[in-house]
Amino acid sequence: MKMQIKEFAALCGVSVRTLHYYDEIGLLKPPFVDEQNGYRFYDERSLERMLEILFYRELDFPLKSILEILSSPDYDKKEAFRKQKELLTLKKKRLERLISALDEAEQGGIPMNTFNNNEYETARKKYADEAKQRWGGTEAYKESQAKTAGYSKEKWEDVNSGMNSILAEFADCKKSGANPVDESAQSLVKKLQQYITDNFYTCTNEILAGLGEMYVADERFRQNIDKHGEGTAEFISAAVRIYCN
Repeated sequence: MKMQIKEFAALCGVSVRTLHYYDEIGLLKPPFVDEQNGYRFYDERSLERMLEILFYRELDFPLKSILEILSSPDYDKKEAFRKQKELLTLKKKRLERLISALDEAEQGGIPMNTFNNNEYETARKKYADEAKQRWGGTEAYKESQAKTAGYSKEKWEDVNSGMNSILAEFADCKKSGANPVDESAQSLVKKLQQYITDNFYTCTNEILAGLGEMYVADERFRQNIDKHGEGTAEFISAAVRIYCN
């Protein structure tokens, strides 16, 4: 499913200008851009990403913090959703108190303590601190931010093209009948690790192992990689696991 930017914006309840800005800062980049007219197109994976962004925005997280968290190689989407649900439940309880207070005020009462939001604010701050400590502000992220800060649109296109070429090589390797343990697959893992180091951040074996797991654990990544061939994500993940061990 492909959606033009206006359709995607309307579906998500945000402005086109917001999507342009999210693209500029790297928070939500369109997976397809028409080279001839520059039109942006979004898909199901974009909706999943926007859902995560909107949850964090609803919890009053600044965009910089959201970008740090979602960009972390260690980001755990299920754990994030669990925490977000807890916070939204607290927010819901507060709204219900406010509605009850309005009903009481309409009857001439004077509701007390209604606007005390300490429980939610304390929980939100605690989660923000935990999320930043766990997923944001890593050395790898800081290095990536510094290295890619000056990338032009053309540079990003070259970098993304190079990454897709490596993924395509993995797909071809799998199609040839090679196993993840074979030298042909292992040399591609080494190539992938070096490419990430050259263009983003120092990709240690520990970070690489985490990326390998994410390629199959995160459906967004799996689907994107498997565009090059069904089962490519599993093949890469297995090869990375062998390489790192």
